[in-house]
Amino acid sequence: MLRRDLLTAAAGAAFIFRPPRAAGANDRIGIAIIGLGGRGKDHLDEFLAIPDVELVAICDVDRLALERAQAFIRKAGRKPPRQFTDMRELFESKDIDAVSMATPNHWHALGSIWAMQAGKDVYCEKPASHSPFESRMMIAAAKKYGRVLQVGSQSRSLPHKREAIRLLHEGRIGEVYMAQGLVYKRRKSIGHKPDSAAPATLDWNQFLGPAPFRPFNELRFHYNWHWFWDTGNGDMGNQGAHQMDVARWGLGLPDSHDGLKSVVSSGGKYVYDDDQETPNTQLATFDYGRKQIVFEVRGLLTPRVGNVDGQSPRCIGNVFLGSEGFLELDDSGYRVYHGEDRKPAAEAKADDSVSETRGHIVNFLDAVRRRSPETLHAGIEKGATSADLCHFANISYRVGRKLTWDAGAGKGAGDDEANRLMRREDRAPFLVPERV
Repeated sequence: MLRRDLLTAAAGAAFIFRPPRAAGANDRIGIAIIGLGGRGKDHLDEFLAIPDVELVAICDVDRLALERAQAFIRKAGRKPPRQFTDMRELFESKDIDAVSMATPNHWHALGSIWAMQAGKDVYCEKPASHSPFESRMMIAAAKKYGRVLQVGSQSRSLPHKREAIRLLHEGRIGEVYMAQGLVYKRRKSIGHKPDSAAPATLDWNQFLGPAPFRPFNELRFHYNWHWFWDTGNGDMGNQGAHQMDVARWGLGLPDSHDGLKSVVSSGGKYVYDDDQETPNTQLATFDYGRKQIVFEVRGLLTPRVGNVDGQSPRCIGNVFLGSEGFLELDDSGYRVYHGEDRKPAAEAKADDSVSETRGHIVNFLDAVRRRSPETLHAGIEKGATSADLCHFANISYRVGRKLTWDAGAGKGAGDDEANRLMRREDRAPFLVPERV
């Protein structure tokens, strides 16, 4: 039997667990980057710029992506890392301490679980998971194997956002009762394209992984995989995963679904006639009793709200409403307004010289060295809870009704159709395990 066949046969089984490698504060950390698309390229930039990190390996199902990454690494004057097209082979390498998971959403959970079973720590891009079931399994795996698992919600490491949330928690605008999440990010139509043969450089079967098998289509590859339910979660779970996390954070909600009463979401795909499956306009409301999240996604032309995102043609950020005023927060900074006359009370601009991702990765690496998951700014419990709210909104949208949350059962109350969408039926042998 060929090595590749052996790997495929073992894909659904747990890797042999390797205990955490003892690491001193000054040890170099061996890193592998899995997924070399747009976000993976950002990870490559960041890890190459951080001292005491050795880029040991890179992995992508597209050989062209590997070639581009290697060229970039050589240009940076760094030693070319080993390269893989199958992440399972990469996990066997003992000199890899941690992996950066920059794959499409449908691979986040399985890839992270495999990595943790192989004794690796994980920096996983947002959203943490593709479904609520995957969220639970990721949390369970991190606990069982004692791994450090950071989710790429880098807002939690940005100084001006941390300061803004501190002001909210200190009562600067009184009792905070609502968080608005705004994702007015312009998305143009993807059009129509027929199925075709996959490029010779691409392992399409590996790209699909746990997703249902479908013939190759250019629109289901590269960035547009976000707009198909098999692989993505629409902009609610794409850009919206950031603003959802900030909304939860600012309201001081727990890293669980305690207190959640119901979720309702509506919308549609307006204006365009194309192959996209996910909505380009979506409104969701999350009821926590005395607190509420109202979230809006709009990919069409739209006016901005307040001063969020300054004068740019988009509007991405959060607005927090309190008994004494409100606070606007986005990547450019924050602004606080008080009283009936909305008097400006405080503001701060973001430091444009600070990388949006660098501090978050440094926080991850520090936790890896110290073996201290509790010091993560966005550990898996936080990231999974925020991802789940995006999933709940999408499920409500897809079934066309409000979900009443049953906290005891951890699912929608009396809604079998909605609860079936809490978990995808994975494609063998790429199975997210029910027990880790």
